Amino acid sequence: MTSLATIPITAFQQAVLAWYQHYGRKDLPWQQDITPYKVWVSEIMLQQTQVKTVIPYFERFMQRFPNVNTLANAEIDDVLHHWTGLGYYARARNLHKAAKCILNDFGGNLPEDVDTLTELTGIGRSTAGAIISLSLNKIAPILDGNVKRVLARYFAIEGWPGKTQVLKQLWHLAELHTPAKQCNQYNQAMMDLGAMVCTRTKPACIDCPLQQGCTAKKLARQSHYPGTKPKKALPLKHSKMLIINNNNQLLLLQQPPVGLWGGLWCFPQLKPDADIHHWSKKHLGMSLHDHHTLEAFTHTFSHFKLNIQPVVCEFKSQTTRIMENSSQIWYNLAQPQSLGLPQPVKQLIQQLEEHVL
Repeated sequence: MTSLATIPITAFQQAVLAWYQHYGRKDLPWQQDITPYKVWVSEIMLQQTQVKTVIPYFERFMQRFPNVNTLANAEIDDVLHHWTGLGYYARARNLHKAAKCILNDFGGNLPEDVDTLTELTGIGRSTAGAIISLSLNKIAPILDGNVKRVLARYFAIEGWPGKTQVLKQLWHLAELHTPAKQCNQYNQAMMDLGAMVCTRTKPACIDCPLQQGCTAKKLARQSHYPGTKPKKALPLKHSKMLIINNNNQLLLLQQPPVGLWGGLWCFPQLKPDADIHHWSKKHLGMSLHDHHTLEAFTHTFSHFKLNIQPVVCEFKSQTTRIMENSSQIWYNLAQPQSLGLPQPVKQLIQQLEEHVL
């Protein structure tokens, strides 16, 4: 492991803090009238999602769920509806579940220590550190993707951060350099440095306050750090989505709470070789009159790709025979309900709205 003492630790902290005063982000919506709740929601949204994408979602989410109480008492459908388009929907379900726990066990106030926070669903060590350091200025290291990149390059830490030993080294460095004072500004600065200067590709080293001591820059190997995850070809899966339209109302089924698109509302899905006529009689109690396919498209998840073949279905009898219940509804194109929808379903509905309404 490269020596930690390439420059004195206090100089490292001072350089980062001085840069933050001039260039750090201070006007993000979750930085205004800052609270642990706002930081928590923003940190969860920012996981694997860029700031510019998160901002409008965060603002709408805060308007609807301004505090833990409103979030905890909301229906999960409403929460997922406000998350639609952000992806990684387990984050929203975990946020809702944790809010209920905070309301019931902590009186609606987020715990103010890392260990207790990490016991809540969906909150890891770095997120917990961000919550208490950014909102309360308590000492706590963080290690999100941006901070990992800054530290890995500065100290030339070999290997992919997903490996236990590499992650252990990076946490050690994060702990070692987190200052006792101005921890909130330092942690924000480290995240900003990674996002704005020490970027994944084409880092702006000339603008970096740590350039003189950065080992990766000295070696001209910035792109080598941090190490990348071993690439694995994503498997391709196939699915039919049945679009059952009854007078501009679409049949949607709610997914089970756990699993792909958990808790979201989707069109009925069939395996690619399934017989639509047989499925319709068995599950809908009606005979299919005709059907036609729309253009297929592919949706990419973190661990596989899904090729979706939309199929518009017409029935011989009135589809009003299909009754609504807790797990299936008629989605009105003219007066859409507030539901959590996967991005592909949302895209298809928007296409239908353009042609129908």
